Amino acid sequence: MKRKAYYARKIKGATHLLFYRHHRKPGVKGWELRRKLGSDYPKVLKILDSYLEKLDLQVNTIFEEPVPTDKPTPSQLDKARFYVTLRGDITSEEVKMMGWRIDDIAGLATAISCILSKKGKASRTDVEGLLRNKLPGWRVDMNMNRYISSGYLAEDENNQLYLDWRTRAEIDRKTLVDLLLGAEG
Repeated sequence: MKRKAYYARKIKGATHLLFYRHHRKPGVKGWELRRKLGSDYPKVLKILDSYLEKLDLQVNTIFEEPVPTDKPTPSQLDKARFYVTLRGDITSEEVKMMGWRIDDIAGLATAISCILSKKGKASRTDVEGLLRNKLPGWRVDMNMNRYISSGYLAEDENNQLYLDWRTRAEIDRKTLVDLLLGAEG
């Protein structure tokens, strides 16, 4: 019984850290979880994830460095960021409630796929040129700024675009590429 109460307190603490925004970016770093919950925070997150499954949510781990091939080390987990994201797909009705137009979402998918096709970096002019073929010019400028400010894309000082934290957390890039390749056929 004491063990159950112990993990119930830890799950409550993890939920507070993950759901409430307390930094510029949502989510929480592993070292913060370790400091608040103790060294067994990966186990606590696994239990929380099983609770969230009923709500179609999941605890998602995003590593800053390349993804470890096997079990991540404690230092890799401490540097990783943990988010709560959707577990499954969303319906077209739910997409309407997100506040984004369907052509905005299509433009984001196009921009991400363009960056992925160029090995993770693409010039802003290349991506904008591709989007201008499909969208009005004024929408392209507005959307690119929106994608960057929302955290889906990031831009360096050389006007090179790359995928930012939100794309890595929310978008299954492999599924996106598979869908795009399937659409060609």
